[in-house]
Amino acid sequence: MITSRVVSRDEKGQARKFEARAYFRDMDGQTRLVARWGNTADQAKNRLREALKARQRIAGAGHLKSTDRVSTAAELFLAEVQDLVDQDVLAPGTYQTYRYQYDKNLESRIGELRLIEASTPRVSDVIKAIRDEVGAATAKTCKSILTGTFVLAVTHGALTANPVREIKIRATSTKRLPRALEVDEREQWFDLLRQDEQAVKADLIDLSKFMIATGERIGESLAVTWRDLNRETGEIDCSHQIQRIKGKGLVRRRVKSSAGDRIVGLPTWALEMLLARWTPGSSLDAPIFPDSKGGFRDPHNVQKALRNARRPVGGQRRQQLGKILRDHRRKAGFTQDQIIAMLGWRKTRISLLETGRVRLTAEEAVTLADAYRLTRIDRSALLELTELAGMRSLADELEWVTAHVFRKTTATILENAGQTPRQVADQLGHSQTSTTVDDYFGRRRRNPEAAEHLEFAMRHIHDQDRQPSAEPEL
Repeated sequence: MITSRVVSRDEKGQARKFEARAYFRDMDGQTRLVARWGNTADQAKNRLREALKARQRIAGAGHLKSTDRVSTAAELFLAEVQDLVDQDVLAPGTYQTYRYQYDKNLESRIGELRLIEASTPRVSDVIKAIRDEVGAATAKTCKSILTGTFVLAVTHGALTANPVREIKIRATSTKRLPRALEVDEREQWFDLLRQDEQAVKADLIDLSKFMIATGERIGESLAVTWRDLNRETGEIDCSHQIQRIKGKGLVRRRVKSSAGDRIVGLPTWALEMLLARWTPGSSLDAPIFPDSKGGFRDPHNVQKALRNARRPVGGQRRQQLGKILRDHRRKAGFTQDQIIAMLGWRKTRISLLETGRVRLTAEEAVTLADAYRLTRIDRSALLELTELAGMRSLADELEWVTAHVFRKTTATILENAGQTPRQVADQLGHSQTSTTVDDYFGRRRRNPEAAEHLEFAMRHIHDQDRQPSAEPEL
């Protein structure tokens, strides 16, 4: 039985996205929940019916033919990915990402094409369109999905060659160079956190320090338990990560690669910081960075807290400007999405401006004044307030900082201290790139010098926060 529900509403409360779902018994005998989305309930249901027909065709036929549609082969490929996830060969997020990207960006563009019609030029046009309309990263993911799909088609004899094999994805813009927190920027970042009450409550100070001390990803940092800390040697076992899996919630699982399964030495200040967090009687299986209830924290929530920390609500003038922008937009009869589509701005830009989290430039103010058709008096007042509210703050200077910047900062500190690329890679858990290194160096080898270099780089910052950390609040 197919059911549908509203999954997204606009700011006026009207439904704008629907989900249709049903259970289907796959070719491996397992019953799985299948879902599709659409702008209306009927559209979502129709897309789900087509997907179920494709899966039913796969289960019944058992092999692919050249006249089968790409959607049929894609469903077979995704079923295999799901099976590998069930066997814990692939991370759960792999299937979720592939499923989402296929439904959103591939099915409508290539799903109805027959396998025999999927020539390299036609598939290349699809991938290039996704690159230009969505982005190079999404295009690479979609290419991976199509690669696996057509490999199956070749295996089943439906095609003689994989049409994706010769396709290259070239980004339309220059790749940004890696950027890490320099010495003064590290000082500024922790000053910013200390001044932000919400950042302190969200335990971002200690978490930021820990990520710089270890080079761990955010999901790995949140997965660390007291059992993973060796107090005698000052080392951390970095073998797990926290992920939110659809239908399962938060899951703590081993990292996806053997390179990431490693032991990391802690600088002395980082060990002191962790020991100060310990409460006698706590379970060894409890996370070191818990939520307000003592459980594991959601990486997405922590990412949001970090975004808010580097884009805090501005001063009184910036908040006043945001309210005026919102009132002008509503008076003009536009929703945020409509203005974004009209101006071609980033999806969150209007929301950030109206909440005072980012600066409004003079050029943007003129653009919005034109879009809202402001009177001469209102336009003049808007431009004047834009200038007054435009003074840059410390948060503006650090707007580029993300959780991944902490890993780059760790790498930069170690590189500047003379560590070899191999040592830095071991610290961060990167995959080996040399056959010699792969065969002769252990994945979990220790790098004691790394802790020493990180000790000197961050000790003075840690000493400013020797008082007990505030209880995390999410």
